[in-house]
This record gives sequence, structure tokens and C-alpha cells, in this order.
Amino acid sequence: MKFERELLKGVAPVVVLEILARGKMYGYELSEALEQRSEGILTLGRGTLYPLLYNLEAKGLVAAEWDENESKRKRRYYSITSKGKGQLAAQKEQWMALQQGVNLVFGFGGLATA
Repeated sequence: MKFERELLKGVAPVVVLEILARGKMYGYELSEALEQRSEGILTLGRGTLYPLLYNLEAKGLVAAEWDENESKRKRRYYSITSKGKGQLAAQKEQWMALQQGVNLVFGFGGLATA
């Protein structure tokens, strides 16, 4: 399913922070983890993911560092900062309230259970 650009734009930062809360990752790895965790519903292409990561880094929500892997290939790894963890907690609260409100409007009752 393809989502409207603006809809995905609103959810992308919080889901990226959520994935990075599990540990540092390089871009492609993060993209794969997001797609796998969302069972293929959410996907971020390179043209969306890297500008988002740079923006999150500029805001101090993620930190990036170059590191070599086993094959001596240098990759840029991203990790969530303490400021990012605080932002993530606040955004998750907002998403839960938003989800509850939308579910009520759609006639689904309160919060959806996973």
C-alpha cells in the first residue's frame, strides 16, 4: 500500500527514532528493520530516509559516526540521543492520543489492540 507523502512524512521521524531506540544502525539496515517491523507497510527510500536522518541529526535527536564493519567497509551508523529519547516518548504519547481520536471518529472504538 502506498501512503500519501504528507501522511508518511508525519510518521517517519517517530518510527525512525523508535527503531533507533533498539540500537545503532546504518541507513540501509534501518530501512530494512523498519520495513520488517511494520510487516512491509512502512518503507522509506533513500531519498526520504537520508534527508530525514540528517534533519534528526541537526536537531540533536540522533548522532552519527563512521565505523568499519567486519569487511572493513566504512558505514555511517546512527543512534538515538538522550534528547531523541525524550522526543520519542513525547511523540509516542501524542500518537496514542491521535490514534484513539481517529479510531473513535471512524467508529472503531478506543485504541486498537495489536
